[in-house]
Amino acid sequence: MSKLHTAFRLLKENKSSFLASVLENLNFLFPDKLYLQLLFRCKMGYKLNLKNPKSFSEKIQWLKLYNRNPLYTTLVDKYAVKEYVAKMIGEEHVIPTLGVWDNANEIDFDSLPNQFVLKTTNGGGGNVIICKNKAQFDKALAIKHLNRSLKWSIYKRFREWPYKNVKPRIIAEKYMEDENGLGLTDYKFYAFNGNVKVCMVVSDRFGEGHYDNFEADSFEQLSFCAKLGKKFEKSNVKKPLNYDIMLKMAERLSEKMPHVRIDLFNVRGQIFFGEYTFFDGSGFERYNPETWDYKFGDWLVLPEKKIC
Repeated sequence: MSKLHTAFRLLKENKSSFLASVLENLNFLFPDKLYLQLLFRCKMGYKLNLKNPKSFSEKIQWLKLYNRNPLYTTLVDKYAVKEYVAKMIGEEHVIPTLGVWDNANEIDFDSLPNQFVLKTTNGGGGNVIICKNKAQFDKALAIKHLNRSLKWSIYKRFREWPYKNVKPRIIAEKYMEDENGLGLTDYKFYAFNGNVKVCMVVSDRFGEGHYDNFEADSFEQLSFCAKLGKKFEKSNVKKPLNYDIMLKMAERLSEKMPHVRIDLFNVRGQIFFGEYTFFDGSGFERYNPETWDYKFGDWLVLPEKKIC
C-alpha cells in the first residue's frame, strides 16, 4: 500500500510540475496577481492567501505585488548595485569590475586577465561563467550562453518586479577563490527589517551544493533545509573569525526593508558583497520540515500595501 501511495504522490507532483511549466511558458497571457495565484497552486500545492498570508512563501508573493520600492531595481542590478554598496559599507567590500558590455559579442577577451568571472546584470539561474584558464576557455560557448541569459526575464517568469526595468548587460569581475583553491563559500543572511535571523552557508556552489542553516547570533546549526531535494545533515561548517563583522554588514545593508537576503563572501578574511535577493527561491521553496516556512513567515511583518 505504501508503494501505491508513493506512486500516486509522484504522479501528482509530476502533474503539478508539468502544469507549472506550461504556465511559465504562457506567462504573457496572465496579469501578475492571477499568474502568481495559479503558479503558487501548482508549485506549492495549496491556495495562495493574499488577504491574510501566513507562510513565508505566501508573504513573498504578497511582497511581489504590493511592496514595490523603486530602489529595489537598482539593488538587484548586478552592476548598478556596486555604487550603492560602496557608499553603505565601503568600496573595499565590492568585487572589482573588469568590464561591462551590452552583449556578449562585444566582450574584449584580450583585455581580461587569465582568470575572471562573467555574469549578466539581470540575474537568473546559471548566468555566471567562470574562467580559470583563458587558454582553455571556450569563448564561443560563453558568448552563446550569455546572450541567451540576457533575454531571460525573472520578471516574466516569476513576477519578480524589480527585474522588470533592469538593463540587461554583461560584466566581468575579478576571479577569487578560498585558501584551498576551491570556489567561494557563500554566506546568505536572511534579514527582516534589518534584523538577521538566519545565516545559510552554501559551500561547493558549483558542484553538489551544500546548504547549511545557522542561527544568526549564536551560529548554532538549525535542523531544517529549504532546498528541494536536500535533506538536513549535521554540518562541519565553522564560524568565520570575522563573522560578527559580516553580520553587522548584512544588517546595515538590509535596513528598513521588510525582508531581503544579503549574500556575502569571506575571502581569506576579507569580506565582499555578493547580491541582494528580495524573493528567496521566488517564494516557491519546499521547507523540510514545513513548520519553518511558517516560522520565517512569523518573522516577516508585511508593510502597508502599495499597488503600483
